Amino acid sequence: MVAAVVLAAATAFGLFWRGREGRFRPTAAAKGATVPASSTDATPTAPVPAGDGAEVEVLTGLGVQPGTPATLVQFSSAFCAPCRATRRLCDELTGLLDGVRHIEVDAESHLDAVRALDIMRTPTLLVVDRDGRIVQRASGLPTKPHLIAAVAPLLDADPAVR
Repeated sequence: MVAAVVLAAATAFGLFWRGREGRFRPTAAAKGATVPASSTDATPTAPVPAGDGAEVEVLTGLGVQPGTPATLVQFSSAFCAPCRATRRLCDELTGLLDGVRHIEVDAESHLDAVRALDIMRTPTLLVVDRDGRIVQRASGLPTKPHLIAAVAPLLDADPAVR
């Protein structure tokens, strides 16, 4: 009886994990959340609320250039096979679509950014809009259609990128 319960729980968790792997989730900035005025005093080790000036500052420090229609910020680690596959996928997408930029960040070398942006594992891929806000994020290896679907609304909003 105990073995059956453990097996069922493990199966349920595995299915849950597989369903979230590589799926993009909108962030609070994408949902139009407002940031309280007191949140600008966030410490570097606390997660930064969406749309906060500190978040934009961290992303700018990583190489995000405001005004770029869509920037893919990938947090990777040295011995991560899904990270290499994600890099190839992002590089392929930047070659296909104008207005998309890819930045790969070594998570071990940028621990302050990892903490500030609440990165829990590698690969984590952040989709950043032209205002420097994170609008989507995915943990794990995304599929090409999911990645295109996450970036396409940002490119449709810019008439100069057609």
